[in-house]
Amino acid sequence: MHGIRSVVAIVATVIAAGLPDVAVGATASQNWKWCEGGAAKGISPNLQISGCTAVIQPPKEKPEILAAARNYRGTAYAAKREYDRAIQDYDQALHLNPKLASAYYNRGNAYNAKGGRDQAIADYTQAIRLDPKIAMAFHNRGVAYQTKGDIDHAIADYDAALRLESKMAIAYYNRGNAYRVKGNNERALADFDQAIALDPKIAAAYDDRGLIYRTRGNDDRAIADFDWAIGLNSDDVDAHNNRGLTFLHKGDYTRAIIDFDEVVRLEPTNASAWDRRCWVHSLAGQLQQALTDCGESLRLRPGSVPTLDSRGFTFLKLGQFDAAIADYDAALKLDPKFATSLYGRGLAKQKKGDSVGGPADIAAAKSIKADIAEEFARHGIK
Repeated sequence: MHGIRSVVAIVATVIAAGLPDVAVGATASQNWKWCEGGAAKGISPNLQISGCTAVIQPPKEKPEILAAARNYRGTAYAAKREYDRAIQDYDQALHLNPKLASAYYNRGNAYNAKGGRDQAIADYTQAIRLDPKIAMAFHNRGVAYQTKGDIDHAIADYDAALRLESKMAIAYYNRGNAYRVKGNNERALADFDQAIALDPKIAAAYDDRGLIYRTRGNDDRAIADFDWAIGLNSDDVDAHNNRGLTFLHKGDYTRAIIDFDEVVRLEPTNASAWDRRCWVHSLAGQLQQALTDCGESLRLRPGSVPTLDSRGFTFLKLGQFDAAIADYDAALKLDPKFATSLYGRGLAKQKKGDSVGGPADIAAAKSIKADIAEEFARHGIK
């Protein structure tokens, strides 16, 4: 389960065809045009910065004009992800004009992008106080609250944003995500549906809607949504992972492996991805590939209980009972109640003729997970 996909709306970088990238020898009016134009008018960040700098230096203009120029230049720095320089400009803009709501909003975006949630919330709150009609200030404050785990405040802010702009697809998506976190899947589904209706290209909405369908046991509907998400973004790690897990649940190991191949390709240092592929390879009877994957997972994350369990299971299928017991021992040392490791170790001990330790482990596993024997039987081990 992943978190929020779209945290802050930062101005995109757009290079205007036929325009210079810096303001050299421009007139005062041209500098101002470039300064206030920004990405919305096809002005590159560098050209916007150059134009605004020409307005700011020397400071001949009225404080309101200088504040606006600082604010505009801050958005250009933010577009370049130079958030500290952006914040410095917003600070100066607000020193010159403390009632400039957009500067509070923009500084909140910069702090949000840097991970400063409390500072961002304070700035969005001030922007809203000065101008209660900035819908994105409510939305982005909601995102900051949600990132902090304050779901109720987040939902209230998304509600406020949607009252101001009823067709804000991203607000429906993020509110749906918040409802899903709270376990209100009905409200979440309604919001994801609305987000997709307003903007069919929000890949994350398909992905998160698919998660709800999967939890309801509707694997085919879930896969259809993951397909849409991947069709919109072939490098969507979450969608590949979620689709792979759904194929695994359906017992379609071939297609599950294909998706986990993509996750490993996209995130080669993701230890969990290597473990998941190890597990599916093992279930599919591709045992050497499974050992290779588990080995890489443990190299990336030594002492991982799930991976030790996966490799123990693979050794059990190979008939290498001492190796299986060693991995199960290591897993149970870290988590003594890990049912699959207890049951697998019990089976391995029994195979080695241990008529005391084997049944004891099996009984302990069944006391934790009553259907553990049926689970292993489905995987071909009795």
